[in-house]
Amino acid sequence: MFESAGKKNTTTSKYQFWQHHNKPIELWSEKVIKQKNDYIHNNPLASGFVTNPIDWKYSSAKNYQEDQTILEIDDIKYF
Repeated sequence: MFESAGKKNTTTSKYQFWQHHNKPIELWSEKVIKQKNDYIHNNPLASGFVTNPIDWKYSSAKNYQEDQTILEIDDIKYF
């Protein structure tokens, strides 16, 4: 997967791990923040790396189930 992504990019010699496009999104409401948070948590699932978002070792999805064993996160303060 990383090798095929690298072949598509002329600036990469072999493997490409990170996506090179970036579109900033304003997080202007609690609904938008939740949507983006869910998207991030579900990325490893959508990519087929895990069968449950909390199974991704460094995912903050665990923290939303009261599991602070790997990462400790601060609560998001909504406006």
